[in-house]
Amino acid sequence: MSTEDIVARIADGVSSIAAEDWDRCAGPGNPFLSHAFLSSLEDSGSATAETGWQPVPLVIHGPDGKAAAVLPAYAKSHSQGEYVFDHGWADAYMRAGGRYYPKLQIAVPFTPVPGRRLLTTDPAYAPQLIAAAESLVNGNKLSSAHATFITEEEAALFEAAGWLIRVDSQFHWHNDGYADFDDFLGRFSSMKRKKAKRERRRVAEAQIAFEHLRGDEPTRAEWDAIFQFYSHTFERRGRPPYLNREFFAQVATTMPENLVIVLARYRAAPIAAAICFRGGGTLYGRYWGSLADFHSLHFETCYYQGIEYCIRERLQKFEPGTQGEHKISRGFTPSATWSCHWLRDPDFHGAVADFLRRETRHVDAYMDELDEHVPYRDAAPAPPLGSPGDRSGYPVIEPPG
Repeated sequence: MSTEDIVARIADGVSSIAAEDWDRCAGPGNPFLSHAFLSSLEDSGSATAETGWQPVPLVIHGPDGKAAAVLPAYAKSHSQGEYVFDHGWADAYMRAGGRYYPKLQIAVPFTPVPGRRLLTTDPAYAPQLIAAAESLVNGNKLSSAHATFITEEEAALFEAAGWLIRVDSQFHWHNDGYADFDDFLGRFSSMKRKKAKRERRRVAEAQIAFEHLRGDEPTRAEWDAIFQFYSHTFERRGRPPYLNREFFAQVATTMPENLVIVLARYRAAPIAAAICFRGGGTLYGRYWGSLADFHSLHFETCYYQGIEYCIRERLQKFEPGTQGEHKISRGFTPSATWSCHWLRDPDFHGAVADFLRRETRHVDAYMDELDEHVPYRDAAPAPPLGSPGDRSGYPVIEPPG
């Protein structure tokens, strides 16, 4: 296939692209890459220019005139909702006289879930999407482009194009063919097993009951309560929620089979919920909230209930979200995540490269520390592959130009 005549165009949002064309490129499995999820972010007003996430997806059409490659991309006016922290980079660049925002973010908004970002029907188009992203940055004088939570295979493609690689980690649970939850806990050391059982017993003794619901099963009043729980999590931190009520209404209608709601009730009244998605043999824990204060309620709702669900449904993996070393003692093990970064200014690019080299040394040291806290008696179902690094310090950047 000749690449000389390949042209990428900027679409007016994912919603402007036919769902069948987008989903053909995205493929099955990851629900967050689907047209239904991404278009709901736009149509609900959650990911728009007004919220700092202006959709600028790139599209390449094949010889048959159909979309052969698409790239979920956004012009960002801030660094919120990304979970790969570049606030120090932005501060350093602006201190040096540059303008960091807007920048290009290749990602799923508000969703730190690893997956493909170069969505193609033919791998030969992948380098063209990377080149198109660079052209978009250059043509619009953006400071940089960032592809976050990509696969290891795609990281190699970005690195070959001269992008910088950053390694981080999340904590994932892997199903080792467990018959039930007790079988899972049987792999723990005695002390860790007693701790997990004590946490679960405290919630049960408080007479809290749980339901696992599909997205279309909660009533409207229950969805209102679930959204209130989710919003409360943000309000406690002094900021509004990233997603609005309309977003949840849309995904509950358009992709209910991918939604799993863990709903906690006390005396029949909803008191807490974890909003999860499922797809491709994986359960993804995404949002949590509660208006009640019960001991270990968070651990039960967000972790133990999800593990039970995976064992029952025979799902192979549970990704509960970012950060949180406390997940290790509850059976989650570190798994590497990758992001790639391309900075338009050569001095800026070089300074960030130096920063990442130093950060990697902290990643290795932190990884050694995590090994000591895995709860399993024997080898964990998945070996540690990566870790969060030390994010302290700013890169040293010369004034641009």
